[in-house]
Amino acid sequence: MPDRRRWFNATTMSRRVRVLSSVAAERAIILDVRTPEEFVAGHLDGAVLVDIKDSSFDAKIAALDPYVPYVVYCRSGNRSAQAVERMKAVGFTDLTDLGSLENASSETGIAIVQS
Repeated sequence: MPDRRRWFNATTMSRRVRVLSSVAAERAIILDVRTPEEFVAGHLDGAVLVDIKDSSFDAKIAALDPYVPYVVYCRSGNRSAQAVERMKAVGFTDLTDLGSLENASSETGIAIVQS
């Protein structure tokens, strides 16, 4: 039976390297899909706010370039997973769901700042 920890660690490291490479190359756009109030309280430096609860979410996503890599996060991972699914449904392919704000900061090395 394969060692699942080894597979998980290799997969996690591979994903982290890809995310860090995209962010470092300034290719990836970091999307925060929380509310404006949550964003002001703390967000990744350089993140773009696109509130998934806003009625204009789909229109805002449609205005984005679908050929650019996106890193998506929220408070706990629930909304970011929903956002990634909605983005996939309209043709986005290079999407990374980093879950929570804290996990996104840890995975990318980008500081959490307040507005």
